[in-house]
This record gives sequence, structure tokens and C-alpha cells, in this order.
Amino acid sequence: MRQQSKRFNANEQGATLVEFSIAALVFLTVMFGVIEFGRALWVHNALADAARRGARYATFHSSSPEDQEKVKNVVVYGDEDGGETPMIPNLTIDNVTVNHTDWAVNGGTVTVSITEYEFQFVIPLVGTTITMPSYTTTLPGECIGFIPDPI
Repeated sequence: MRQQSKRFNANEQGATLVEFSIAALVFLTVMFGVIEFGRALWVHNALADAARRGARYATFHSSSPEDQEKVKNVVVYGDEDGGETPMIPNLTIDNVTVNHTDWAVNGGTVTVSITEYEFQFVIPLVGTTITMPSYTTTLPGECIGFIPDPI
């Protein structure tokens, strides 16, 4: 009986490396996919919350251009005075629209929308963006800053 001093035959050298590289590629692809999906879900929830926060703030303010800019600052920066760093990466004031309906009609409504937000992937190989759906919140404007005339 011939004893082999080597652990592998000559034709099996490198097979472990190939198997490891295939398994590592699958594992890392799944891991980065889960991370990116988690980030996208976080951004989705943050955008929906930002639209709600802006609509709540807008119900107590008028439809003047100054107040609409404050509402946009609340949506993007979390503060009516604005800031330097948005709460959600790549979110700008240009993504936010604020609409007030007539106060005399049903007490009026306030609608805050976030549109055309581009989600940026961080995976170096993908390096692309996707456009997230529109996020809209409409609230009754019971106190939108107007004092009605006495009846």
C-alpha cells in the first residue's frame, strides 16, 4: 500500500480556494443585499415620517411663502430655521411641496409631499440610484393660522 505524504492529490490542489471564493461571493452578495434593503427601508420610513412631521407643523401655520419655507425646513432639517445637514441624506428643499386649500372649504387641508427623492446605493459595484415613490400626508387645517371672521 502506497502512503501519501501530501494531504491532497495533485489534481485537487486549488479546489478549496475555488470553493471558498464561490461561497464567499454568494455570502457577501446576500449580506450586502440585506444591508442595502435595510437602508432603503429606513429611508422609506424616514421620508414618510418627514412628510407627516411637516404636515403637522403646517397645520398651525399660514400659507404665506415664509411659513411654507419653514415647513420645508422642518421636513428636511427637523427645524424651522433650517440647517446644514439634512436629516435624510440627499433630501433637499426642492423635493418638498406644501399646499394649503381654502380655509372656508371644510376647514381647509394641508398637504405636504416629498417627491423625486433619489436613493443612493453604497455598494461600490452597483453605484446607482433609484427614485423612491412620492410620500404625501394630508391633514385637516383646523388651525392653519387663520382666524375666521365671526359669524
